[in-house]
Amino acid sequence: MFLDGLDETDQKIVRLLIQNARMSYSEIGQKVGISRVAVKMRVQALEEKGIIEEYTTIINPQKISGAVSCYFEIETKPEALMKAAEILNECSTITQIYRVTGKSRLHVHAVASSNEEMEQLISGIIDKLPGVTECSCSMILSRIKDIKGLRL
Repeated sequence: MFLDGLDETDQKIVRLLIQNARMSYSEIGQKVGISRVAVKMRVQALEEKGIIEEYTTIINPQKISGAVSCYFEIETKPEALMKAAEILNECSTITQIYRVTGKSRLHVHAVASSNEEMEQLISGIIDKLPGVTECSCSMILSRIKDIKGLRL
């Protein structure tokens, strides 16, 4: 469904890379039925078009002793939304910021090394954001399902 704009071969390549981004061009070529060079050219074209944005390593913070992961729902006055987003964007503890539907809302994910660091984020940055009208915080207890990127 999401890959309808790609030909069948590119769709297969993308699906394989989603399963394992470290898969070699040779291995992909064997599974798709084209040469290693053809796979490389197709992957480079997908990167140049911005379809493939990046390859990354995903760390599960809950497997690291003491790590605390929280989601924040932050509502601001309309004129303060972008300034609040800029301030949050500068904080290394914050891993994701989304503007979501509703009255000037931000959905924010943060991962701290400890409860103390999370409290410092809340009291030192979030509590001081300009124009905040409402803020809620939910601590993540366990990961049940977590799909990164495009769901196929």
